[in-house]
Amino acid sequence: MRFIVAKNDEELSQRAADLIAAQVILKPDCVLGLATGSSPIGTYDCLAKWYQEGRLDFSHVTSINLDEYQGLTPDNPQSYHYFMNEHFYSRVNIRPENTHVPDGADPDAERACKAYDKIIQEAGGIDLQLLGIGPDGHIGFNEPADAFSVGTHCVALDPSTIQANQRFFTDGQEVPRHAYTMGIGSILRARKIVLIASGAAKKAPVEASFFGPVVPSMPASILQLHPDCTVVLDEAAAAGIRDRIETD
Repeated sequence: MRFIVAKNDEELSQRAADLIAAQVILKPDCVLGLATGSSPIGTYDCLAKWYQEGRLDFSHVTSINLDEYQGLTPDNPQSYHYFMNEHFYSRVNIRPENTHVPDGADPDAERACKAYDKIIQEAGGIDLQLLGIGPDGHIGFNEPADAFSVGTHCVALDPSTIQANQRFFTDGQEVPRHAYTMGIGSILRARKIVLIASGAAKKAPVEASFFGPVVPSMPASILQLHPDCTVVLDEAAAAGIRDRIETD
């Protein structure tokens, strides 16, 4: 596992974007596993800027997103499909037919999850997976559990996750209680993983995930077993592990 500690959010975003850009340049038809939430917005800003400057081409890239709220349609402003279109898809030349997000509008969880696993399989797996990490150590919407999940599944969101995501919803809107999420097995099969985390609130889950036992109650801890995982942190998120890592 490789660690990069950035001075601030701007440098963190640039370092993560560097890794994604390198993947796109080395393999123009690569499959990118993408994430939502506040953490990757700066990274998407960098990638969009470099595309607009003519430095990157996403025309042959396929994207496969981690998760989506159950019950939200793609045109819902709080859906992750909408988020991706606003922050990334509409700003680069990726083909709409090559972008994939779980179908949150499908009420049949088993059908929606099987369909998404088929998309991942037919794409040939994920070349580089971008991840954030939740305050409880979740990756995607894989919450603390008794066992690591394998494929895409419907998950009941932890109260801490619902509370953390409330800031994205306006007054009177409830955060959905369930989501479809790519499974831990699919994430681990990605050929490369880049996890980003910033802020003091991520100090504890970062320390527990990368220097504690590998247990399903701390989902991100499974990344200790991945052969090519890069963790990009700011100073606050890295505070608990600085004396135990070598950094770039």
